[in-house]
Formats: sequence, structure tokens, C-alpha cells
Amino acid sequence: MTRRIAILSVAYETRCLRTVSAYTLRHYSTLRALKYGRLDCKMKINTSYLISGLAIVLIALWFLANTGGTKSDNTTSKPKAEETALPTVIIQTVSAVDHPRTLDIYGRTEPNRTVSVKAETAGLVVATPVSEGRIIGAGTIICRQDVDARQALVDQANANLKSREFDFKSTQTLVKKGYRSAIQLENLKAQVDGARASVMQANIELDNVNMRAPFKGLFTEQIAEVGDYLSPGQACGRLLEMNPLVITGELTESQVGSVEIGQETTVHLATGHMVKGQIRFINPTANPSTRTFRFEIATPNDDYALKGGVTASVKLETGFIKAHRIPGRILSLGTQGDVGVRYLDDVNRVRFTKVQTIDEDGDGVWVTGLPDTARVIVQGQDYVSEGVEVSPQTQSGSPS
Repeated sequence: MTRRIAILSVAYETRCLRTVSAYTLRHYSTLRALKYGRLDCKMKINTSYLISGLAIVLIALWFLANTGGTKSDNTTSKPKAEETALPTVIIQTVSAVDHPRTLDIYGRTEPNRTVSVKAETAGLVVATPVSEGRIIGAGTIICRQDVDARQALVDQANANLKSREFDFKSTQTLVKKGYRSAIQLENLKAQVDGARASVMQANIELDNVNMRAPFKGLFTEQIAEVGDYLSPGQACGRLLEMNPLVITGELTESQVGSVEIGQETTVHLATGHMVKGQIRFINPTANPSTRTFRFEIATPNDDYALKGGVTASVKLETGFIKAHRIPGRILSLGTQGDVGVRYLDDVNRVRFTKVQTIDEDGDGVWVTGLPDTARVIVQGQDYVSEGVEVSPQTQSGSPS
């Protein structure tokens, strides 16, 4: 095509119409005629057109040469790129070991006993000697009522007892002398016993004006104040027994069978305290609403430092189980939304398995569900999918 362009340019410049008409862009004889001077027309060659034609030829040759080379290079480099396209992941080999199986149960602390100290007799409150918040011993007076006529009743009962005792002693002497019968003596003895009972009853009624703490505990609420009139059964104050402290919680139907009364436990309180205790009670009947079983743990609280109503985390050990310790950050979600771990099989393909977390510590989490020995992916697990072949490396960077 370049030759045709050059001939047309020469013919046009020399205005040689005979050459253009004879050379129809297909007859090579015209070119030869021009070359050897067989045409008589005088040609004037333009130098700029010759340079343009030469440049076009060179550009065409350069384009053809580079196109061929590029195709050749792409053809040869494509297999190499495909061979090095495997993604790289960092793995860690973990093995299953026996680990204590624990149940994590949330509960709360409660007093061992809560009692409202109530009046046993009617009367006005004349004294409340104990202030709220104090730890008091058993028998401490919390409220005192007016004595009224109770002391007079005691005095009357004592006088009646003395009279009956005198009659009994006099009759006893007469019986020995034969002036009185033994039946009369027994009758007087019964009257003496009745008088003694009346004295005891009067003294009890007199002491009932004092409302005492039934056990050592924490006096938390003053219900009745001085001047209040209390009838029998009305409360004067509230007392809590905080030693031992009780931790309560609920066991599910699947958990209750693995827990026993007397089992040692560890309890972490929201206040920062960690205490140990024993299970003292497991309800034999499930709650109809929740289908759970209430249990109680007792822990010493001699100094009353532990408070009631605090959230507690209870750890109950229920034997041993095969488990793996892995970094917690490698847990991921599967296609079904399950929490699991990605690991490699024998041919370096990514696999996913659902796991269950049974414990955790400062070095990671303990899980079940992995093979006994597994190469878990610790870096890059979020960028590979199940079934993909990868290039594994250990955490130090060497191939595995």
C-alpha cells in the first residue's frame, strides 16, 4: 500500500496524466516505466512527501513488531501468573487437651434470713435504743413498750404464790400429826403449782414489752417510732442475717443433673470480691414459668463486708472435656450465621467448623468442635472462603 501512495504522489506532482491513467493502482509496469524513464513526462519530486511516506512505513513496521511481541509475552507470562495466584494465610497448629468443664451462671447475693421483729403484746412504744445500720447480737432490745399495769400483775401473782406455799406447809405439818388428810395436802400442792404458773405468766407478759433481736444480724429498718401504738403482730423493725451470705441462681434442665449439694464453687461479685462457697440447696421442683431449678450457695461473711442484692457470676466445675485454646480474635461467622473457626485440611483447603466456647482466660478462649489437631487460620481468615486452596505460613513466616 505504501508503494501505491508513493506512485500516486509522484504522478500528481509531475502532472503526468498518462502515467496516472495507465497505472490504476494495480499495474506494476507503470512503476517500472517511471523508474527507468520510459515515460517522457518530467517529474518533480517533493521532498516533504517522501519523508512523510517513509515515516508512515516506519510507524507501520514498529506497530506490527510491537503487537506481535506483546502477544507473545502475554502468552508466556499468563501461566506463571496463574501458578502464583494462591492467597497466603497465617496458621497456628493447636491440639486438644483435657480442660475443666465449667458452667457460668449469673445470680445475686441475698441475706441468709430476713425477719421483721414484731410486738407480742399491745402498748405504746416508749424507746427505740438501736439505730439503723448497726450489727446487733441476739437478744438486743430493738423497741420497748410501756409497762402499764403489768408490773402490778407480777406483784399480785407473787403474793398469791406465797399464800399458797404457806397453806401447803401448814397442811403438811397437820397431815403428819393426823389432823388433815393426804387428799387435802395434794389439793394445796396443786394450788401452789398454779400460783407459780401465774407468776411465770405475769413475768413473761411484763417482758413482752421488750422486742428483742432473735439472732445476730444487721438492723436495717426502724418501722415503729416512739409514741406509736403497737398491737400484737405489728412490726417494730427489720433484721437481716448476713452471715452466711447466700448466692442464688437458676439451673436449666440440662445443667441440674451435673450439680450436687455440697459441691465447691467460685463466685465473682460485681463489687470485685471473689469468694468460695458450697451449694447447700437445689430445688427438687422446677419453676413452672421458667422450667429452671433454684439453687443456693452459702459463703462465710463474718465481717459483713459482702452486701446483699449484688450481681454474682458463679463458676461450677462439672468434670473435664477435650478442648482447644485459640485466640479469641479468630472467631468468625459462617454462611449460616454460626460462630466458628476456619482451618486447613490436609490439602491446604479452607474448612469451617462451628465451635462452642466453654471457657476463657488471658491467653485466649477454650472451644470444642475442632479436630483433635487442627491448623487454624490466625491471619487472613476474613479474606478466604470455604473450599479455597491457600498457601499457608506459620506465625514466624515460614511455609507450612
